[in-house]
Amino acid sequence: MKTDSAPKLKTPDPQHQLAVHVQGVDKSFGDGNARLKVLKDITLDVRAGEITMLVGPSGCGKTTLISIMAGTLGVDAGQVTVFGENLTTMRKSAITRFRAQNIGFIFQQFHLIPTLTCVENASVPLLIQGVSTSKAEKKAREMLELVGLGDRAKHRPTQLSGGQQQRVAIARALVHEPRLVICDEPTAALDAKNGTIVMDLFEKIARIPGRAVVVVTHDNRIFSHADRIAQMDDGRIVEVHDVDRDAPPVISH
Repeated sequence: MKTDSAPKLKTPDPQHQLAVHVQGVDKSFGDGNARLKVLKDITLDVRAGEITMLVGPSGCGKTTLISIMAGTLGVDAGQVTVFGENLTTMRKSAITRFRAQNIGFIFQQFHLIPTLTCVENASVPLLIQGVSTSKAEKKAREMLELVGLGDRAKHRPTQLSGGQQQRVAIARALVHEPRLVICDEPTAALDAKNGTIVMDLFEKIARIPGRAVVVVTHDNRIFSHADRIAQMDDGRIVEVHDVDRDAPPVISH
C-alpha cells in the first residue's frame, strides 16, 4: 500500500547497520523489440559506517542502480529499502521528501551555479527545504570548513581549482546531513592529489554513526578507500567482497 507522507526514520545503530537493501531488482528501458534489460535480479546490501564501491565496465548498470537506491528511478521487480524504509511502496511525493531529507548526491561534474558564491552554492539544498537564508548559510559555512574551504566562502566557482569546486559540491551534498551519500565518478575529473583529498573526506563521512557512502567509479586509484567492493557486469552483481585495507585488491574493469 502506498504511503502519502515521508516516513520518520528510526534511530540508527552506530556500527554496520544495514543502510540500503536491494533485493531481486530488475529494470528495463524502452518498449517492444527495443526494450533493454539493464538490471537483472540485483541483490546488494550497503552497510552504514562504510564506503561501498560499485565498479564495472561502462553500460553495466551502475548508474541505474544508484538512481534506484536514491529513489529517482522505480523498479520493474524487487524492492529497495533505505534505513528500513521501503522506497518501492512510497508515493513519488513521499520519495521526493525522503530524498531531500536523507540522501546527498555528488557527481563527476560539479554542477555549481557560477553566479553564486561558495557559501550560496552550498546552502541551496537547505533553501529548497524552506530554511531561512541566515540559517542555511551558517550551516553551509560549517560544511565548507569541514571540507577545508572556510576561507573560500565568498569566492565564486570560477575562482577555484577543479578539486576545490568538487569540495564545494561535497559541502552542498552534506549540508542537510544526509544519511546516505551517493557519488557518481566523483574523482574522475581530479588529479591524484585532489582525488585522495576527496576520498579522505568520504572516509570521514562514512565513519559518522548512521551514515553510509556509495561510490560508483572506474578510478582504480581510489579502490583502497573502499570497505566493500561490488563488481558489476552486464546488469548483474558478479562479486561482492570486503576490502583488506592492508592489501587492497586490484580489480579489472
